[in-house]
Amino acid sequence: MWILLYFTILGTYTAFGAVQTGSAVPGNSVSDAATTRGPHFDTAASKNVTALLGKTAYLNCRVKNLANRTMSLQVSWVRHRDVHLLTVGHYTYTSDQRFRAIHQPHSEDWTLQIKYPQHRDSGIYECQVSSTPHLSHFIHLTVIEPDTEIIGGPELFIDRGSTINLTCVVRHSPEPPAYIFWNHNEAIISYSSSRGGVSVATERGETSRSVLLIQKATASDSGNYQCNPSNARPANVSVHVLNGEHPEAMQHGGNQRMGSSVNIFALLTIVLYTYC
Repeated sequence: MWILLYFTILGTYTAFGAVQTGSAVPGNSVSDAATTRGPHFDTAASKNVTALLGKTAYLNCRVKNLANRTMSLQVSWVRHRDVHLLTVGHYTYTSDQRFRAIHQPHSEDWTLQIKYPQHRDSGIYECQVSSTPHLSHFIHLTVIEPDTEIIGGPELFIDRGSTINLTCVVRHSPEPPAYIFWNHNEAIISYSSSRGGVSVATERGETSRSVLLIQKATASDSGNYQCNPSNARPANVSVHVLNGEHPEAMQHGGNQRMGSSVNIFALLTIVLYTYC
């Protein structure tokens, strides 16, 4: 009980700007004096974290020179949004069961685990060491949700015999997707089927792209196409393969062209020319 009260007061005191000499402030490392003797933070191993929405996040705090003083010194985690004490040592001091302290014996790493992180969990988390003066290191958590888009959707109109060209883009992902599947009417597309003429090219990076090409489109190629990345929500597009019809917007060989709207414009021009 006294430990809990002590760290609650300590977290409140720090969060409102009363950081003692030798403590870190957001964005800065601890003082030179703290790094040359006694416990100090390894800031290279205690970095800001970007996590996927709903995927377990790990905030790591590496404390050097703590050694055998874990009986007298404690490492705690405080959430700055509400100045809430989350963990002290191995123990969790919050009713939110998504939070858990992880520490292996003889390890310098003190990790805060957050299961099923939500956007509201984004913000600053403080790792504290109860030395005198106490030490603080700040880690910023950003919870993001990757965005998936099929360019040109939600509907595409294709001339029969032309090439269906679908490009799927995955943005705002902390790491490239391990795979990107394409589905047609809920069935995974096989690139080695007897139909032939089906290929895919995928480029992974900060922004990942997957291009699906289906040559010599027929009526059976119509339907719902889905781009399904491993770490993001799927995106859908409805493809219509037409037999000579010309809707207002049609994809033809990967390009857009105008149909009936052009004819209407031409008719109006003739009428104006005749009566003006």
